[in-house]
Amino acid sequence: MCGFAGEIRRDGAPADLDALARMSATMADRGPDAAGAWAQGPIGLAHRRLTIIDLTAASGQPLVDAGLGLSGVFNGCIYNYRELREELRGLGHAFASQGDSEVVLKAYAQWGAGFVDHLVGMFAIALVERDTGRVVLARDRLGIKPLYVAETADAIRFASTLPALLAGGGVDTGIDTVALHHYLTFHSVVPAPRTILRGVQRLPPATIRTIHPDGRQEDRLYWSVPFARDPAHADWTEADWQDALMASLTTAVRRRMVADVPVGVLLSGGLDSSLVVALLAGEGQRDLATFSIGFESVGGREGDEFRYSDVVAERFATDHHQIRIAARDLLDPLERAIGAMSEPMVSHDCVAFYLLAEAVSRHLTVVQSGQGADEVLGGYHWYPPLLGADREAALDIYGEAFFDRDADGMAEVIGDAHRWPGDPPREYVRAHFAAPGAETAVDAALRIDTGVMLVDDPVKRVDNMTMAHGLEARVPFLDHEFVALAARCPPELKLAQGGKGVLKEIGRRVLPDEVIDRPKGYFPVPGVTHLEGEVLGRVTEALRSPVARERGLFRPGYVDALIADPNGELTPLRGNKLWQLGLLELWLQANGVR
Repeated sequence: MCGFAGEIRRDGAPADLDALARMSATMADRGPDAAGAWAQGPIGLAHRRLTIIDLTAASGQPLVDAGLGLSGVFNGCIYNYRELREELRGLGHAFASQGDSEVVLKAYAQWGAGFVDHLVGMFAIALVERDTGRVVLARDRLGIKPLYVAETADAIRFASTLPALLAGGGVDTGIDTVALHHYLTFHSVVPAPRTILRGVQRLPPATIRTIHPDGRQEDRLYWSVPFARDPAHADWTEADWQDALMASLTTAVRRRMVADVPVGVLLSGGLDSSLVVALLAGEGQRDLATFSIGFESVGGREGDEFRYSDVVAERFATDHHQIRIAARDLLDPLERAIGAMSEPMVSHDCVAFYLLAEAVSRHLTVVQSGQGADEVLGGYHWYPPLLGADREAALDIYGEAFFDRDADGMAEVIGDAHRWPGDPPREYVRAHFAAPGAETAVDAALRIDTGVMLVDDPVKRVDNMTMAHGLEARVPFLDHEFVALAARCPPELKLAQGGKGVLKEIGRRVLPDEVIDRPKGYFPVPGVTHLEGEVLGRVTEALRSPVARERGLFRPGYVDALIADPNGELTPLRGNKLWQLGLLELWLQANGVR
């Protein structure tokens, strides 16, 4: 797990090593163990390393293979790297390291752009062909590892974080108006390739981009999942689906133990993370380190779920750590969590994951986490009403449950200079629902939530908050083979028992019923969901600051009304609307965006 940056000059000048150094410096938290840089003419690469596989300097980056004429940088983990190394050795390749980074380089040399099809894992990659001058960017199938791109008249730059690109300079930091509408409607989700800034885009998941020396660019989507029934599974019973999914998930958690350092688990006490612990125990893991976090209750809202995580920790005899956060301690870590965000993320989970990662990083550098199960296996409340609905009705049902505002609500919020005609988020979801490859309305919702919402909210949140402390988080529910199998599973099996029915039945084989049958919980951070005290004061200060007034994103009267009753307006997902506005402005100010 690391961070990297790169530049391709368009103006005939050599790569700007000073800009690369500035970009790399912003990612020291992602890669605290080593740093490196490489340049050849107009192309340069920089890298920050977190040592997890092959702890020696032999796996340092950027990697340069003179014999192959390839250089590259890589962020992530290839779980099948040992098998690939042996396969590539059999094809005549020699290796100078024991790590997965060199495997990526040799795989590209062997299979060209098809190398991504051989990689099992999470990754963002940049490769340079010495003799052709081509640059290849690639991102993993589920978008677990980030990759941002900024184009100017003089250069194309790319990096693992958006703030790294800002540090390089020359980026158009104007607000992307369509992205702003998505942020305020789609629960802070801004679908790729957009970001909140006009001058920065994200490489979409499962995409490989080739950049030619003459400026031409080609994107290829190399993986997609049909959310439809497979005739090969037509005779499968409910028990068959449980067996297949359990076997696939077991493989996924086993894969994510690949490391030359210990691997722990973030244990919330919910079904998903508890099942990861149980499956690892079943694989023979002993004294597994597990970590849970809880907050002081505020406004009558309970701030921890220790009673459930304790049950799991005791059942599987884990080395368990409870992390307790007092409400008075929230403002400083909240500011630091905002500073760790590559993009504005409104979820109150961010500060929880930030603090959890801070504590865990004192013990470990790798953990598994339970993110993704709700989106992949139908755990949210908006899925059951979609059963049997046609696509237009499904759009209304989905929007009522998930959208923070409709077009009329947006008109109340956004300043005139930032309005976009129509309703871009609704049109985006309508097009996504109508696209082929989803058999039912439930399948369509699961597809957009897995491929868009999950990538640009929970997954991004976990990556940003853990990597702020040099902690690698691995997500077995986003193993691409498991996701592909789950997409084929009949919706009624997923939605049974109030959601994730098939997963609950798997859980009953290995977990106590009280963990499975508990009410659905969320990572509770009452100090953010219920704004008061110092946090409310900081939000108010940001929204009423001169730079915010000059920016003019929001109508002053609307902002004043929210501040007067800071907890009076909530989104359908129980998010605080004042926090949503305040978080965006705080993020912009933290990154020096005017």
